[in-house]
Amino acid sequence: MAKFNEKYCLSAFEKLLKADSTTGQYEEVQQVLIGLLDEMHIPYHTTHKGGVIADLGGEGNALVVTAHLDDIGLMVRHINANGTLNVCPVGGLYPFYCMTENVRVHTRDGKVFTGCICRSPNSVHVTEEELRVVPADYRTNVCVVLDEDVHSAADTRALGIETGDMIALEPRFTLANGYIKSRFIDDKACAAVLLAAMKEIKEKGIKLNRRVYAYFAMYEEIGHGTAWLPEGVKDILAIDIAPTGPDQNSDEKKVSVFCKDSRYPYHWAMTNELRETAINAKVDFVMDIFTPHYGTDADVSVAAGYDIRHAAIGPGTSNSHGYERTHMDGLKNTYLLLLAYMTL
Repeated sequence: MAKFNEKYCLSAFEKLLKADSTTGQYEEVQQVLIGLLDEMHIPYHTTHKGGVIADLGGEGNALVVTAHLDDIGLMVRHINANGTLNVCPVGGLYPFYCMTENVRVHTRDGKVFTGCICRSPNSVHVTEEELRVVPADYRTNVCVVLDEDVHSAADTRALGIETGDMIALEPRFTLANGYIKSRFIDDKACAAVLLAAMKEIKEKGIKLNRRVYAYFAMYEEIGHGTAWLPEGVKDILAIDIAPTGPDQNSDEKKVSVFCKDSRYPYHWAMTNELRETAINAKVDFVMDIFTPHYGTDADVSVAAGYDIRHAAIGPGTSNSHGYERTHMDGLKNTYLLLLAYMTL
């Protein structure tokens, strides 16, 4: 059994986390990824809209393994009269999962400003009870307060901030007793697992059982990350988080093989291949279904009309689209299943 390079996986994860990459703003994280691929001497090319496709070699019946590098976040909707920012979500970021988070505002001319997501009014001690129980809503009572001396819309605009600027949340990565807590485990931790598998294949000269591409997509959170695939692809395997919950089998220490999500059932035969591989490789796994608000980039390729099989696996992860948590064992089991499927 291959050994999971935990140190490299965590290092890659942290490097990817440090690059703000709210969907659509891919340039910085793309350069970080390219640097990691260059270190491994793995050939790649970029897609016109920003994705990165690495060629791992092998022959016949090409498989795409995909993990996405875009994050959910916010965008400036308009500038309020008091200089705060009215915002709208980019991807599935709900107000109750980001209140009081620190942020970075990226302007279109390259400036970066810090701030915080706040309720309006924002202080419990001076807020009437009936206002405190009103749900948080981006349109009416949530704003970004800048760490700048601004008191009017004109003050904020003078900084260079305007409608359409991107707002990235602070990831706040921590590791304790094997548990990883961070925003954007979805999906940068899975991308790091894929990179760790690529490193193992490259350094050990492991023979692949087919042609394999690693596709790092940049638009999964808004639904079109892998709407285009390289020529000759027969199968696509998404590596994405497996949300935990009361009705879920998913476990933070295990890898889930996805049976179905809110869009489609995954391909029966390919899913069975993954299940059989997990059993034979003695990987700690579960089968699970993810509804009603879940889909992966593997679905996108099927919806785009490609004649392919599609499947998905990933580590059990709690608090999806919030301050997420998983365990190193979940990443390890995802890694072991991925590597076994590509090489057995």
